[in-house]
Amino acid sequence: MKNVCLLLVPVLALLTAGATSAVEPINSKGRSRLAVHGYDVVAYFDGEAQRGSEDFVHSWMDAVWHFATAETRDRFAADPKTYAPQYGGYCAYAVSKGYTADVDPEAWTVHAGKLYLNNSKSVRVRWSKDIPGNIVKADSNWPKLLAE
Repeated sequence: MKNVCLLLVPVLALLTAGATSAVEPINSKGRSRLAVHGYDVVAYFDGEAQRGSEDFVHSWMDAVWHFATAETRDRFAADPKTYAPQYGGYCAYAVSKGYTADVDPEAWTVHAGKLYLNNSKSVRVRWSKDIPGNIVKADSNWPKLLAE
């Protein structure tokens, strides 16, 4: 048993050597690199949270984005910075507090022409109490989180 443990130490060291705590610029998980849990980010600007389809896909910023229609996919492809969620699709309220958190795609706000996602609908309520102030804090924290 002792020999097995001694063999595992270098293996574990190799496996964790490349690990990093840096925040990815786009909140996309796993091998699929799926952004916003597969929701159509353009649809938010049309007033609804809508699941995208594997039939309408666009790759941007090392992430895969799904869309409900070819038209929304093409709108995104023509100007992704206009439609992409702020703070890489992480919870805007969490970023305003100095950390990142995943999102519930049903907890969203379009404010001043920008998409903000939150971790849950209850977090969105807290976010909504001071959207301009939270944006100022999140805008300040986001570059630091990316650099960590």
